[in-house]
Amino acid sequence: MSGSVLRILRNDVDAHRVFLVLQGHIAGEWAALLERECEELTRSGLQVALDLSGVIFIGRSGLEVLGRLDLAGVGIFDCPPLIADMLEQEGIAVVRNDERTNHEEPPGTRGGSADE
Repeated sequence: MSGSVLRILRNDVDAHRVFLVLQGHIAGEWAALLERECEELTRSGLQVALDLSGVIFIGRSGLEVLGRLDLAGVGIFDCPPLIADMLEQEGIAVVRNDERTNHEEPPGTRGGSADE
């Protein structure tokens, strides 16, 4: 399973919001890691959003984690169209590019800090 990894890049939008830019596979141990990371961030009072533009595969465990994160208020953005369709069929809310509001800026549009 050497190619089945998940890379998580953190982009602090401001003092209250953070985007996690995901690349690769959301499955197995990587899905669990993503869930722990999101829970830790939300417990610290941050609003968390996930950018799935670099995700190429989501396994059953990944779907379950994304479903729980969606229910917990974590936003899901910028999915490739087929992945967005799959998530929506599972009842997971996805914000597509044409649905984004001024509050929901894409990662990298404002100065984030890489100091933490």
